[in-house]
Amino acid sequence: MSDREQIKPTAHELMEMHVEAMFTHDRNMRIRTINEPWPGEPLAPRFFLGRTIEGSALCRFRYDVPETLARQLEELCADESVVRDFQTKPKHFEAYTNLLQSERFTMGPCYLIPHTTVPTMDVVGVTRENMTELLRGGFEWLISEIDYAQPCIALVREGRAVSVCRSVRITARAHEAGLETLEEFRGRGYAADVVAGWAKAVRNTECIPLYSTLCDNLSSQNVARKSGLSFYGVNFTIA
Repeated sequence: MSDREQIKPTAHELMEMHVEAMFTHDRNMRIRTINEPWPGEPLAPRFFLGRTIEGSALCRFRYDVPETLARQLEELCADESVVRDFQTKPKHFEAYTNLLQSERFTMGPCYLIPHTTVPTMDVVGVTRENMTELLRGGFEWLISEIDYAQPCIALVREGRAVSVCRSVRITARAHEAGLETLEEFRGRGYAADVVAGWAKAVRNTECIPLYSTLCDNLSSQNVARKSGLSFYGVNFTIA
């Protein structure tokens, strides 16, 4: 077991890892683009707020948010409350949307995948060498991303992948999970196993495996609950 696994990061540290994984930053710690590992650089949201179960919160602003506005938002962020329910909007939700003149927001829970989370079924790594065989019949779209989204772990039935978890945001400290299960194979516990297998593969690289989703994604929250993931906070963005 590595030193990183022996010492569990705080909720605030995990939220820092999360925002670093989600977005690219400039030297002033302003966010610029969504940190996708494959080619292409979609623009980041203008505002990110990460609230934690410890009561701390952190915020990031896109590079084009005026400094005066950023300072106003930062003061509100410092006054946020402890997160207990991931469905609860930020304390200063209306102020954020008014200041940024936007109602377009996203919000969702963030989890750490504990090192005790292990798969109960056999899972396999998907690489360039075996992707043609494993990704046929539903996951062909993943072939163009396979070199970038590693580790990529699949649960296989009848010779093809039916559930896949892969790294969709990557830094030197942490990876964020991207999870997909073919519709006809959902509800069988496969997703929890590929998440566990992926987390193990990420830890083998000495990085922290993180899992986040949206408040309205009930199936993804189900996976988190069944897998016993450790809830550490809620992310909130305004476009």
